[in-house]
Amino acid sequence: MSVSTHGVRVKTGSQALRSAVELLSSMRFSISLLTVICIASIIGTVLKQQEPLVNYVNQFGPFWAQVFAAASLTTVYSAWWFMLILGFLVLSTSLCIARSTPKILADFKIYKENIREQSLKAFAHRAEAGLDEQPEAAARRIGQTLVSGGWKVKLQQRDNGWMVAAKAGAANKLGYIAAHSAIVLICLGGLFDGDLVVKGQMLLNGKSVYKGGGLIADVPEQYRLSPGNPTFRGNILVAEGSQSSTAILNQAEGVVLQDLPFAIELKKFIVEYYSTGMPKLFASEIIIHDKETGAAIPARVEVNHPASYKGVEIYQSSFDDGGSRVKLRAMPMTAATKPFEIDGVIGGTSQLGNGAGGEKLSLEYTALRVINVENFGGGSTPGVDVRKVDLRESIDARLGAANKTVTQKVLRNVGPSITYKLRDAAGQAREFHNYMLPVDTGDGVPAYLLGMRENPADNFRYLRIPMDEQGGMDGFLRLRAALADPALRAQAVQRYAAKAVDSTRPELAQQLSVSATRAMALFAGVDPGHKAAVAGTPVGGLQAIADFMEANVPEAERARAGEVLVRILNGVLFELAQITQEQAGLKPLEPTEKTQGFMTQAVLALSDAQLYPAPMAFQLTDFTQVQASVFQVARAPGKKVVYLGCAFLILGVFAMLYVRERRVWVWLSGRDGRTHATMALSTNRKTLDGDREFDHLKSKLIGAKD
Repeated sequence: MSVSTHGVRVKTGSQALRSAVELLSSMRFSISLLTVICIASIIGTVLKQQEPLVNYVNQFGPFWAQVFAAASLTTVYSAWWFMLILGFLVLSTSLCIARSTPKILADFKIYKENIREQSLKAFAHRAEAGLDEQPEAAARRIGQTLVSGGWKVKLQQRDNGWMVAAKAGAANKLGYIAAHSAIVLICLGGLFDGDLVVKGQMLLNGKSVYKGGGLIADVPEQYRLSPGNPTFRGNILVAEGSQSSTAILNQAEGVVLQDLPFAIELKKFIVEYYSTGMPKLFASEIIIHDKETGAAIPARVEVNHPASYKGVEIYQSSFDDGGSRVKLRAMPMTAATKPFEIDGVIGGTSQLGNGAGGEKLSLEYTALRVINVENFGGGSTPGVDVRKVDLRESIDARLGAANKTVTQKVLRNVGPSITYKLRDAAGQAREFHNYMLPVDTGDGVPAYLLGMRENPADNFRYLRIPMDEQGGMDGFLRLRAALADPALRAQAVQRYAAKAVDSTRPELAQQLSVSATRAMALFAGVDPGHKAAVAGTPVGGLQAIADFMEANVPEAERARAGEVLVRILNGVLFELAQITQEQAGLKPLEPTEKTQGFMTQAVLALSDAQLYPAPMAFQLTDFTQVQASVFQVARAPGKKVVYLGCAFLILGVFAMLYVRERRVWVWLSGRDGRTHATMALSTNRKTLDGDREFDHLKSKLIGAKD
């Protein structure tokens, strides 16, 4: 009831409860919840889930990263609001079922035989005809005919005639119950297999999220869930020749460790590749060691072919490095750095002392890839003059990407590569990606590619170091070291001037020496008159020459003067390379097309190296690969509930779409010594099949024709 206070009607508790139930069980409320779940699922699909916060900061910026984290959009499927919506959807759909099921079940027993004759004439499908038999006999004949056709029939005798009521297709309404039950079952299965149970286990057993680092074996018990946990889904990495029995469950604030009732030993990991370089087969030969019985059960795990033991499914998720051993050679990129070799393990760290100013650097071994299938196509024609370099093209090509846009796809395996990070004392790190073998990028000059990026969201930019006659980088490194030596630069200038100018014209040779010395100083980044050097930040390479031309040469003469200056620079660098060959005890470079290509690429690489942000680059010289499998282990009791829900959904949708509920009535009454029949048909959907069925029934039951 409701009471009135000064004209304001106030609902009592029972009325408020009834209104709340009406709202929760309404179709509009359920559809609204489904819409929100669909939108959340789209967000969870588009936005990568459970990534480190720094990845979102790099991709979207700090503001949106914080917004996503605050709204739990980075962990949609385990967010409290998503679980709450699922719970309300289960409640709403369950109330819908509870309200509708009694009516539907009661409707199965109702034939609506009490309908009046005049009501039959209002139906869209109706017919009338006269019969030569008595009403009772006609009623029994019509009823028997309908029963033989699969109809359920009820006969009713009235004072003035007989009513035949029949119905078929009642499974249509069962489809409604099945489809709504499917939603409940699927949502319940999702709740059973979600983080809700894990968080409940943590709350009841006093467990907490682990936010630190270190070895899994050293993590205390308070961060571990027992092997009897009824539901979980986590990842476990197992290297070849080792075994593990602890899975990692990612949480928003950190991780929780899940102890398994068995250990997984990886005997062999198998991976096969397509020609594109994409893996086409992951397979792991494993042995499952039962902790309780000590039994060892061999199994094979492939993608979409999991292994199962004690209710835990073992899926092949991906693969990773299992601690490969690598040997690197440090190549000096500054005059103060000396070459050395270092051994490491992927995933490990080595301490270095060769940073700028002598500060400590940490070398973090990130990844080893033994196969790199890259797309190459097109190509360029190497220069034919070792002393001719196009200045604008050289500057535009500075620190370009390793993979150029091509018109034809050419796939080629370019061999192993190493990825590492150099981290300074302040914790700032740059990531590097260097190929082990020289790569021919299409210009005919094989080059070692040294990649670098400032943050993970960027693409790698590559420095191309040309391969020398011995197949290595030593020729370039000697040339770079000589460029930093003032005495060797002066010697190269003298040689170039002596060869370029006739000895009878010493004044011209002197002028050429001055120009060549200035060009080498600019290129080496030691010219005191360069505007960047005046500002305290020396800049060399082709950029320094371009700046010099812009500041000192009129625009109309800049192109010609630039070509002359770069020709001089290239000639001096060639003489400098000859000096380094002599010092190394090697034969002089021959003026061949191969040498021309080497020198052209070397000029670009020397220019690019001015901007290389590390004192050394590391070349992979040897490695011993150790592979690892990443398994997803899951105990999912809700899976069978979801499968049952899917079966109900299929049956329900099929019943609602393809089963038509029909009712037919035939009223039989005596009139003028004959029996007058009035027939009507109702169906829940107006279709052509309904029209054809009515035509068939009226012809067969009462002999009526159009």
